[in-house]
Amino acid sequence: MRTPARIALVTGGNRGIGLATCAELARRGLEVVLAARKKADALAAAAELAARGLSVRPEELDLASEASVAACAERLRDAGCAVDVLVNNGAVLFEGGVLSTANAEFRAAVDINLLGALWTTRAFAPDMLKRGYGRIVNVSSGWGAFSEGLDGPASYSISKAALNALTVSLARELRGDVKVNACCPGWVRTRMGGADADRAPEEGAEVVVWLATLPAEGPSGGFFRDRTPLEW
Repeated sequence: MRTPARIALVTGGNRGIGLATCAELARRGLEVVLAARKKADALAAAAELAARGLSVRPEELDLASEASVAACAERLRDAGCAVDVLVNNGAVLFEGGVLSTANAEFRAAVDINLLGALWTTRAFAPDMLKRGYGRIVNVSSGWGAFSEGLDGPASYSISKAALNALTVSLARELRGDVKVNACCPGWVRTRMGGADADRAPEEGAEVVVWLATLPAEGPSGGFFRDRTPLEW
């Protein structure tokens, strides 16, 4: 009997690192749920991948809304889509320091970069534990590492440091072959990273895909760049 393909959900999958991750996971034979804040964006990205011969399922998922996450999870369950791999990639970045960043921007950074990952994890990790398999990848940043000085815009660095803390705490709760790791994809040429960045989205996605497809003996509870552990 043929083993069913693993199902991966990628947030912020409509562009940049997220889109590159969706493409590579689909190439590797996973069934991919491409999630974006707006359904139209998810549909457009899915059409772009279809033109490359890659099939994905477009879904609306707004990380700033716990209700949107829950609704997406319910639609997938109703469709028989059991998410085995969760890539928490969607994020926002606002310039500014602790005192200068607008309150609304700081709140949005926390809501999307941290709480969005918490809501998706709560939505999908319990079923991973029941099935005895799961991979959760939190796309973080060196700017969220105390070891690298939290050297970025305040709301981004602080929310990513909190995402790293979530990764460590969650790793303590997971059992069986259910793994969670964080990663820094490097400085990538995306709308967020800008045109001067030194990596293509496909290069940034490499560590994400590696963690999303780890074998049973792979690590859990770690923070990686280029497959090399980083200090928190």
